[in-house]
Amino acid sequence: MSSSRVLEAVARWAVPCAIVLSGVQYSLYNVEGGHRAVIFDRIRGVLPKQVGEGTHFLVPGLQRPIIFDVRTRPRNISTTTGSKDMQMVSLTLRVLHRPEHDRLTHIYQTLGLDYDDRVLPSIGNEVLKAIVAQFDAAELITQREQVSFRIRTELLKRAAEFGIVLEDVAITHLTFGKEFTSAVEQKQIAQQEAERARFVVEKAEQEKLAGIIRAEGESQAATLISEAYKKSGQGHLELRRIEASKEIAGTLAKSRNVTYLPSSKMSGSSMLLNLGQ
Repeated sequence: MSSSRVLEAVARWAVPCAIVLSGVQYSLYNVEGGHRAVIFDRIRGVLPKQVGEGTHFLVPGLQRPIIFDVRTRPRNISTTTGSKDMQMVSLTLRVLHRPEHDRLTHIYQTLGLDYDDRVLPSIGNEVLKAIVAQFDAAELITQREQVSFRIRTELLKRAAEFGIVLEDVAITHLTFGKEFTSAVEQKQIAQQEAERARFVVEKAEQEKLAGIIRAEGESQAATLISEAYKKSGQGHLELRRIEASKEIAGTLAKSRNVTYLPSSKMSGSSMLLNLGQ
């Protein structure tokens, strides 16, 4: 009898307990780290207060949470536009962005959860086209830091109007059209050719100067030799003959085909000019 009463009590309270547990389960929701939530109420609409991390209560069936990821996320923005001198430029911009925490309600009401897809490509292309049009193609290369700074400043201002915070903005890719690239290559080739021609001219001038110096040296040497002849008579000539004889003897001594060197008489002197005497 007691067991039947227990079963009746369990059956009586099972359904109400299940309803209560189900209600408690549906009235709880979690907000993970790096996220925020806004509450949509079927009667009052989106509530102005944002909900932080943790476990929270709501009215099941009447309210539901909308979870926002408020962590910083990267995004690439690409565009092709014209520079000040009408050169086509392809740019890729990398931005790190997140929603402004205090404006999540407004962002959801006006843009939705895909706010970044709706806003960033639009304002990114607008700012890129406006800034690039103020610079020549060459300036985009030589003044890249200034161009990046101006793009960042303008993009921060435009994104703030939509409740988006940009942590970083940087140009990661910058290329020009085929015509401009070809023109730059041709210019580089022309500069290299000009440098080569200048080197050839300088080399010729140096060779000319060296020839002049060599000729002057030979002229001075000839003058000195002539003066030496005048002062010493045949003495200087005999010295030259001795030097020539030493050279000839050294050459013949190194030759394998010569085993004996005769002392034939030539004009009253031997071939070695009587070096022994």
